[in-house]
Amino acid sequence: MRERFRAVTHFQPTDRPFFYPQWVFPSTVERWQDEGMPGDVTFSRYFGFDRMAQVPINRGLLPPFREKVVEEDRETKTVVDESGARKRIWKEGDCPGMPHFEEFGLRSRDDWLKFKERLNPESPARYPDYWDDLVRCYRGRDYPLGIHGGSYYGWIRNWVGMENLALLYYDDPDLVHEISDYIGDMVIRTAERALDQIEFDFAWFWEDMAMKTASLISPKLFRDFLLPNYKRVTKLFREAGIDVMFVDCDGNIDELIPLWLEGGVNGVMPIEAAADCDVLKYRETYGHDLLLMGGIDKRALRFGKEEVEEEVIPKVRRLLGDGGWLPFIDHAVPHDVPLENFQHYLELVRRIAAEV
Repeated sequence: MRERFRAVTHFQPTDRPFFYPQWVFPSTVERWQDEGMPGDVTFSRYFGFDRMAQVPINRGLLPPFREKVVEEDRETKTVVDESGARKRIWKEGDCPGMPHFEEFGLRSRDDWLKFKERLNPESPARYPDYWDDLVRCYRGRDYPLGIHGGSYYGWIRNWVGMENLALLYYDDPDLVHEISDYIGDMVIRTAERALDQIEFDFAWFWEDMAMKTASLISPKLFRDFLLPNYKRVTKLFREAGIDVMFVDCDGNIDELIPLWLEGGVNGVMPIEAAADCDVLKYRETYGHDLLLMGGIDKRALRFGKEEVEEEVIPKVRRLLGDGGWLPFIDHAVPHDVPLENFQHYLELVRRIAAEV
């Protein structure tokens, strides 16, 4: 698996595609089990997905804020989450909607000082107690292993709130720079031990900083506030031999891709078709400078096999023929996708791979 991943991500010939484990909603799993998927076999084994892992370095708040329920009615409850945010959520249902945020944990410079105490890179719980055992296991692995590179918009947005962060870029840019730089410092300091002990195959970043039509911030703000930390973190990773770096970002990422490439990130996922992300256009525009994962429209899998084939065959034939693409539906598979259609999608990918 490890050599297959390396071949795919370096545009080299391989025996077959590398199948990253597909995200699905819990209700999708329930539906598929009702339609015949065994309940006593692992998801990856049943569908033939490959193994892929990241080292368990904890970059979160330590300790996290204590979660508690502060209000409740028949359908919803209001909670304070581990980041200190107060939000109203549905009690039941499979991701029925976004939470309604009432207040965020980071509201002032004084709050930031308290957050920093919880982001101490030297906290003993950053690494698991069994780390030395993991290192020994990793050295003999046959699967790709990655390390997380942080988040320079998404984490701050989660702590501050989207609208609040949009204002902070202009009202208190020094504070945003301070937070972003501190995240970069923390990521680097917590990565150094792992980089010294393990040979990695990829790095992974997370942002979710776009909506259906565009980025949530301008390219200028990205260049000013995010790019410097992307550059120094990816520089550290490249010096450690990592040359495959993906960013997970939902929404329309058209104007973000050149900035990530400039920052050292050379792969994007999940490439949401509903946000007008065109995986074939990305390949045409960026060639072998950009790795791709995803881009298969989840909505097409809701209907019949003909619609599945219309979506899958043209994209997969081109992408597998050129390399540098990992098959993946363009986010978690919703519960309106039948098991038969998802299996047909996988069969098409495998059949086309054998042909090209």
